[in-house]
Amino acid sequence: MERYKEEFIEFMVDSDVLKFGDFVTKSGRKTPFFVNTGFYRTGAQLRKLGGYYAKAIHDKFGLDFDVLFGPAYKGIPLSVAASIAISEQYDKDVKYCSNRKEVKDHGDKGILLGSPLMAGDKVLLIEDVTTAGTSIEETLPIIRAQGDVQVCGLVVSVDRMERGKGEKSALTEISETYGFPTAAIVTMAEVVEHLYNRPYNGKVYIDDTLKAAIDAYYAQYGA
Repeated sequence: MERYKEEFIEFMVDSDVLKFGDFVTKSGRKTPFFVNTGFYRTGAQLRKLGGYYAKAIHDKFGLDFDVLFGPAYKGIPLSVAASIAISEQYDKDVKYCSNRKEVKDHGDKGILLGSPLMAGDKVLLIEDVTTAGTSIEETLPIIRAQGDVQVCGLVVSVDRMERGKGEKSALTEISETYGFPTAAIVTMAEVVEHLYNRPYNGKVYIDDTLKAAIDAYYAQYGA
């Protein structure tokens, strides 16, 4: 595993974004782990987060795109932070854009904020964690209504590696449904690999008991 992925896993733990215990997902699944990117709450955290996204985007998609689009609401700071990091790390100036939940009818009018989408733009989507692809389903019509743009991919922070609406993972379903590649900074398999029975800051986050619970969860919901 690349060192930046290990650092990102530790960064999620430090930021209280990656948690282990008993949780219920939005889809009603009882899960022993949870990823809540709402716990990135400081400028320093967003700067680091943007850097990890930039590295993953560079490695998996290259830099041949024009706009980084973050669906509202959590995608808004992600698109800003990652576009800044891409500029700093790779000297590539990409635009950022997001949608509003409601159309604004005064001032900066319309459904979008940030850079407007132009005909011919190559657009890369950025999200936190995708489990069912609902936000992509809602967002793509908005993007495509702006003109002749090309959506060239989707990057998320963590691939939960569980079934979406069918038997395949949500990221695979999105890729096959909409015809563009998907990628994640890390997968849950990599999280388990890095933390299982390995102390971090004096604590073992995934011991044998939790590992068994994770295995049981994937036996039921794994893609």
